[in-house]
Amino acid sequence: MIQPSKTPMPLADAEERNKNFSEVALGYSLDDAINEASRCLQCLHKPCVVSCPVNVDIPRFIMAVKENRLDDALSIIHQTNCFPSICGRVCPQEVQCESTCVMTKRYQAVAIGRLERYVGDHAQIRLDVQPLNQQFKVAIVGSGPSGLACAYDCAKAGIAVTVYEAWHDLGGVLRYGIPEFRLPKATVDKEIDVLRQLGIEFECNVVIGKTIECAELFDMGYKAVFIGTGAGLPTFMNIEGEGSIGVFSANEFLTRVNFMKAGQPKYDTPLLTGKRVVVVGGGNVAMDAARCAKRLGYQTTIVYRRSLNELPARQEEVEHAMEEGIVFELLAAPLKVFANEQGRVRSIFCQRMQLTEPGPDGRCKVVPTEDVPFEIETDTVVVAIGTSPNPILIRSTKELKTGKWGTIMVDENQQTSIEHVYAGGDAVTGAATVIEALGAGKKAAAAIIDYFTKEQAG
Repeated sequence: MIQPSKTPMPLADAEERNKNFSEVALGYSLDDAINEASRCLQCLHKPCVVSCPVNVDIPRFIMAVKENRLDDALSIIHQTNCFPSICGRVCPQEVQCESTCVMTKRYQAVAIGRLERYVGDHAQIRLDVQPLNQQFKVAIVGSGPSGLACAYDCAKAGIAVTVYEAWHDLGGVLRYGIPEFRLPKATVDKEIDVLRQLGIEFECNVVIGKTIECAELFDMGYKAVFIGTGAGLPTFMNIEGEGSIGVFSANEFLTRVNFMKAGQPKYDTPLLTGKRVVVVGGGNVAMDAARCAKRLGYQTTIVYRRSLNELPARQEEVEHAMEEGIVFELLAAPLKVFANEQGRVRSIFCQRMQLTEPGPDGRCKVVPTEDVPFEIETDTVVVAIGTSPNPILIRSTKELKTGKWGTIMVDENQQTSIEHVYAGGDAVTGAATVIEALGAGKKAAAAIIDYFTKEQAG
């Protein structure tokens, strides 16, 4: 008999976890993983593979889990995805691979993400390490998911790769953007170590576009360049009082918590004052910021202009936030930030909103009600309403064509307007998912490998 529901994921207690940064989802046991893998129907057409941005052979790796061949399962995943422990934790599987699982016709989808995480955490990788061709070198700008995926595939093909990172540690958004309770930094380090084993070199504290110009990389002997600089430029609300002391972008807030140890007494990196935090936004970044603030001991409220049904964050992140005691102020839009005589935030003024009937595109508009605006007392406001691509390299490389929102324009092979300069991830798409960034990095790597192959042949 088919088990209709997913094998439950053990979770840390909500009243305990909202006071620390330990991982919330505790992971499957081996019995859990085998039990869940047994739910897979091994269907012929593999719709889950098609809806995976990097086309992991999902039924095949799940069969290996079912048969307790974990190392084989990891080898299968690694054919197309170098970060199973990361993707198993942070990918929105519910709108990708799991959304097309045939089990959803009657039951819950197979927990593909949970199984991928289990394999990544518990199996041993078998690497085919080969000598790298030092005559054909590739420079990767940025050590986020797109850059690392490109580096991984290039190195596996025998290309010498150097990754340049502006920060003092590796991982990009995986390290500074996603909190420890969702993605432990030890997990990031473990997966990046696989790239080191392939011979990939890493240079931190190098800002391409300032320390080294993009064109100089070719003078240094690199045959191709991949730009994966992410979307680190925050968007603000443009309302009165937004420049007050205590208003943060979510980027700065999360970076200071995740990367600079803000809130930990032994580190001299203070972040918040007072007792109350308001986070504006409804995406995963807003949930991350709010849940961090809660763990730092603050009364935390999320203000979002649409209803609960329209929240763009993953359902499980919303559920976890609610369990942890975060207040949701829905159908509300900020109008003004009030500050005290010292210029510090004291409250945020909001307007009640309502949804119209769906338009031709099926989406409801948000319009103000006639209700009197209301005030929420707070000491800190975190703005989590979106980001744009990091502009440093783009501004310093005039030949690089960009789109309306500052995103780098690329062709079907991820090549930019400059020959042999490729780009991918959030720098091209704007803020998106980790797995989509991985897919773009892999596509660029395929083009670079083709170039490498032709150079060797000719």
